[in-house]
Amino acid sequence: MSILKKPIVTEKVSALNEGGRYGFVVDKNANKVEIKKAVEKAYGVTVESVNTMVYAGKSKTKYTKSKVVTGRTSSFKKAIVKVAEGDIIDFYGGV
Repeated sequence: MSILKKPIVTEKVSALNEGGRYGFVVDKNANKVEIKKAVEKAYGVTVESVNTMVYAGKSKTKYTKSKVVTGRTSSFKKAIVKVAEGDIIDFYGGV
């Protein structure tokens, strides 16, 4: 089981990157200590703080020609990680 699922690359989080804050989608059962250790191991940086938030899934409805299709998006947990001054995480290094 991987704690870090994927980095969040949106305009809002990219603006935070300049201040040393990075966003990740993480496992729902992971706590702040586990997230801190996973980021430090994966990217070789020093983590100062971790803020987490859990997003609930939303109901979605599609109206098609034959019927109405309803469903839910999955819920997820997001972590905003603040790294030490001078440390950076490069998501685009391999691109």
